[in-house]
Amino acid sequence: MAIQIDTDGMIIHAKVRNARSPAIERGRRTSTITGIVVHQADAETSASSLNSYRRPKANGAHFLVDTDGTIYQTAAIYQRTNHVGPLKARCLITGKCSPRDYPAGVNAVDPMHRIEMRRAPGDRYPGNMEAIGIEMVGRARLPAGFQAPRNNKLSMDELRGRYGVYDTPTTAQNQALSWLVKALEDSMQIAPGEIFRHPEASRKNTTEAQGANWNLVVPTP
Repeated sequence: MAIQIDTDGMIIHAKVRNARSPAIERGRRTSTITGIVVHQADAETSASSLNSYRRPKANGAHFLVDTDGTIYQTAAIYQRTNHVGPLKARCLITGKCSPRDYPAGVNAVDPMHRIEMRRAPGDRYPGNMEAIGIEMVGRARLPAGFQAPRNNKLSMDELRGRYGVYDTPTTAQNQALSWLVKALEDSMQIAPGEIFRHPEASRKNTTEAQGANWNLVVPTP
């Protein structure tokens, strides 16, 4: 299901609304697009995310999927955006390396990221230069009865980010996500095995995008 993409990297299709926010773009990619990273925006509404993307030096992904299934394209796919973060070691999952390959330890975030970025894209998770980012509207909420750790110095937003549980995506969101992922796979020649939830690729709240399903059968085109 290939779709039309203009020379700037904007999809031309009735299912996709142009909501491009140049503030989140960080320059044209210098590497081939090899994967997709699926996020949740930690937002109650699409409007709050779209507004935040207009702020100077804002960060965001290339697409935003609303709870009703509306797809917004918020950055050109040929532009890099900062949405992935420091990479985890994919080779530890595939068995192609061992903890001994990380002298600073497997919990050392920046040293691991630097080692991973020296690997070929197919041997690591896609980073900002290679990944298309898809955000889904959904909030992280602290569980009922949550009590902050003793001597807590985190703000409420920081507590939510660390201990919150993300909303389950709606059926409409997962249907839209499935359509969009299929369209991008076919149009950009992205392998099906190169689609990742954000916490798989980077050190994020493990509940982020846990309910995301991009394998639903959806009508085409």
